[in-house]
Amino acid sequence: MTARLQAARRLVIKVGSSLVTNQGQGLDKAAIARWAAQIAQLRSGGKEVVLVSSGAIAEGMQRLGWKRRPQAMHELQAAAAVGQMGLVQGYETAFREHGLHTAQVLLTHADLADRQRYLNARSTLRTLLALGVIPIINENDTVVTDEIKFGDNDTLAALVTNLIEADYLIILTDQAGLHTRDPRAHPSAELVRDATAGAPELEQMCGKVGSHIARGGMLTKVLAAKRAARSGAHTVIASGHEAGVLLRLAQGEAIGTHLVAQTMPIAARKQWLADHLQVSGRLLLDAGAMRALIKDGKSLLPIGVKGIEGSFERGAVVACISPEGRELARGLVNYGAGEARRILGRPSSDILSVLGYVDEPELIHRDNLVLL
Repeated sequence: MTARLQAARRLVIKVGSSLVTNQGQGLDKAAIARWAAQIAQLRSGGKEVVLVSSGAIAEGMQRLGWKRRPQAMHELQAAAAVGQMGLVQGYETAFREHGLHTAQVLLTHADLADRQRYLNARSTLRTLLALGVIPIINENDTVVTDEIKFGDNDTLAALVTNLIEADYLIILTDQAGLHTRDPRAHPSAELVRDATAGAPELEQMCGKVGSHIARGGMLTKVLAAKRAARSGAHTVIASGHEAGVLLRLAQGEAIGTHLVAQTMPIAARKQWLADHLQVSGRLLLDAGAMRALIKDGKSLLPIGVKGIEGSFERGAVVACISPEGRELARGLVNYGAGEARRILGRPSSDILSVLGYVDEPELIHRDNLVLL
């Protein structure tokens, strides 16, 4: 596992709020300088690095004199807007000491849900990396709403990992890694050194809460590793308080938890489908349709759909739900919700007589469908 990281060329590194702020009281300039120094050494060693950094809201809270993270969306957005100035300034100053340029990239889910904007974001990030620039990425908290937010920077880092097809996602936190139980409540809990990304038992080990400064917890990190594995990226979850942790990891030292991706990378278009955090509707499948998708690799036909939820247009991303209620796939639907309800449960040969036209014989073609 460590040899893979040594050979990795493109890294996404996520640092949490606790690693760039003074207990949430504004930015820790010395810590930011240390991260910049390590990343500069990685760059000099031939690695491309994208940094996903928390800390904007914490910095904004300090500048505004707030002691507790606000709950109101407009106050969070205001804190992010104020704090983003200090966060970017801190990184720009620190990286300039090493002769490196930085670029601020703020993203929302809408940027990645739209295919054209997704491709534009990918091209921009790849161009920045080719120019030797360090992209500093954060969620665009100033404009984001509850309906479209990523929710935490762990998820955002995983999406960026898939977006640029990085080799590794390194999530740095204030914990040593994933433990068999929450070590804060169970001191005897053991550190998980190596595991398979996406293994169901990993989610059962996680605590469900973060701090009053950070939004994420260990569960979001495990789920981020599962998402990153879809594009073939491996994940390390490690303590950012370990001295020189990035350089030691790059040299092959076993630190924290290594989660291995064991699936083949999903093709770019299907990866985009899988990365949608919200879907426009749900298609409820029968057992036959489920088998056709999973075992036979076939398209989804109207005859295999027994119910439809939501309102959506042709071309929207919808979820395919198994008889047990589990989301097993998602894809681009060929008919809007109204038309789909009229033809569900019917053979494709009936579409013309029911609708008066036929766009496609399938509700979702296999080329526009990804299994989860």
